[in-house]
Order: sequence, then structure tokens, then C-alpha cells
Amino acid sequence: MTYAVDFTTVSTVGLESSPVTDALAGLRANEARYFKNKYDHVFTVEPADKAASIIDWVHGILADERGIVIASRPLEATEFEVEGIRMAYVFYESGLSINVMYTLADGGKRAVGFKLSDGMDIPSELSAFKFARQKSKLAGTIRGSYFVIKNAY
Repeated sequence: MTYAVDFTTVSTVGLESSPVTDALAGLRANEARYFKNKYDHVFTVEPADKAASIIDWVHGILADERGIVIASRPLEATEFEVEGIRMAYVFYESGLSINVMYTLADGGKRAVGFKLSDGMDIPSELSAFKFARQKSKLAGTIRGSYFVIKNAY
């Protein structure tokens, strides 16, 4: 079932199995607030078993670009387009969030972003990345990193 993420009342729906449930819910709500404020887009997610094609696309980019295989189990995912940019998000049980920003026009920005929920350790598969800190009222301290996508997907 698709779930519209509410950033005014943070809910842990769909994320209950995570050891950092509240922080991951705050991170998800932080993303929902960003897209509502910037693009007037309602951020919706669906359970991982219903979003296999989105997860496969994200995992394919990670594997092809950097040889990264995420060890944690995906809980939820979403995909949408805003202003010519294809966005995909996967939220993992460990508290990790991965997003792909893929501009559809040739020569546009294309990148993969990683965000770690407050209280989670850096996964070993992402140990090569340096993470910057960002404060969020909804998510506490978010640590984030990214890499630029070089190929077409």
C-alpha cells in the first residue's frame, strides 16, 4: 500500500523493524518536507516488495558505477519525476537512505546520494565515502555523501 509521508506528524509506519526507527522516520519526513516546499510534490513511499523495479534500478547503478552492494534489507522505496528530474529513494532497515537524482535531459546533473540516520554506523560498503553532517529538526543529525553518475541508465 502506498503511504503519503507526513512531515508535520512524523510516523514510523513501514519502518518498525529498523533499529533506528524514529531517526529513519525523521529522515524520511525530512525528505518529504523538502519536496513539498521546493516542488509542491507529495512524497509517497511503498513497501519494498511492491517497489522491486525501483530498488533494482538503484542497486544496478550502485553496482555498475562503484561495485557497491548494500547489505541491509530495503524497507520502502519511491520514484517520481519533478521538473525533468527522475528521483528514486530507497529506505533501508539499517537506517540508510539512498537517493538517485537523474536529470532526463542530456548533460544534466546525475548523482547518487547517501544519508545515514542519527545513531547508525557507516555501513562497511560505504566506508570509502566521507560524510558531512547536517542538522534537521525532524531527523536530528543527518550524515550525507554522494557520487556523480557517469553512465546512462
